[in-house]
Amino acid sequence: MNPQTQFCHNPECPARGNVCQGTILIFSQKQQRYDCKVCGKTFSATKGTPFYRLHTAVDLVTLVLTLLVHGCPTQAIVAAFGFDERTVASWQQRAGRHAQQVHEHIVEQGQVDLQHVQADELWVKLVGQRVWMAMAMAVPSRLWLGGVCSPKRDKALITALVQRVRRSALSTAILVCVDGLASYASAFPAAFRHSVVTGRRGRPRLVLAAGFQLAQVVKHSTKHQVTSVTQRVVQGTKTAITAVLAATRTGAMINTAYIERLNATFRSRLSCLTRRGRAIAHTQVLVSGGMWLVGGSYNFCTWHASLRERAPSGASQKWKERTPAMAAGLTDHCWTLKEFLLYRVPLPLWVPAKRRGRPPKGPAQSSRTAAA
Repeated sequence: MNPQTQFCHNPECPARGNVCQGTILIFSQKQQRYDCKVCGKTFSATKGTPFYRLHTAVDLVTLVLTLLVHGCPTQAIVAAFGFDERTVASWQQRAGRHAQQVHEHIVEQGQVDLQHVQADELWVKLVGQRVWMAMAMAVPSRLWLGGVCSPKRDKALITALVQRVRRSALSTAILVCVDGLASYASAFPAAFRHSVVTGRRGRPRLVLAAGFQLAQVVKHSTKHQVTSVTQRVVQGTKTAITAVLAATRTGAMINTAYIERLNATFRSRLSCLTRRGRAIAHTQVLVSGGMWLVGGSYNFCTWHASLRERAPSGASQKWKERTPAMAAGLTDHCWTLKEFLLYRVPLPLWVPAKRRGRPPKGPAQSSRTAAA
């Protein structure tokens, strides 16, 4: 137990979210609890993680989640370990919520140089229904930028996805390549434009950010067979788009090959996405939890072969392996899944409430009042 890496989880504590401030002490080694000197509250060592208040060992839960992340069906885990299917589903949902919080805390802070973004959507078969899953990625770093699940493939789904991309972007000068869905052509420009204040009366004019480019790959099918493909430039010029593709080394023409390859990775790692499989999910919440868990482990815990760099001369290995998060500059090492699940998202720092009315009388003011 290391109190220097902990922070108080009490929302009412003035020292909440502060790390390495000397306010956290070890309360009980046996019970794995800490104590806050400021508010006097104690909290568990697993507070803020998916293992909080679980009666199963952390290593065993991590092992089950590792199998889920690599595409093992829930029914196989139930047969191998003897757990109830609802218990395994609950662990997956817990881990999915935690992965979403970690993603929003680290990735969606406007610190990623996206350069080239691709987005796509696929449908997931549930019991008696199906839902749509829309995802996006930064192609140069292969970083997964998040996803959104919805029963309908409409503009609301695409807008929610675009907002996640916008929160991750360091610069608005990016190239976006998507499929022929019409919602992309309106959702992306709406999110990447800004208002121009002129000092005149009325609502300021909205202007699209300089350097933003949008292209679509439209597939034409006949009897469920793709017969032709059309590249369409929606925003920008073909010359500028080709220059971005050459600079990022992501192809010679407009394409969505990278996001489609990422879809294949998710299909192999999330059992409910397997084509013609029997591991069907029951609820949309379970699909969303599995998506965030797989996406988080893909970003932080998985080496990517296309991201490796040649090691400096004299090193013990010829290549230096990298994860998408390392390539994006968000971390300096490959996380283990246990490290990812034990990562605690700090609470926002405590801000005292603004006092209304007259200020309280201090000692100096009271003495002046008495002298008068």
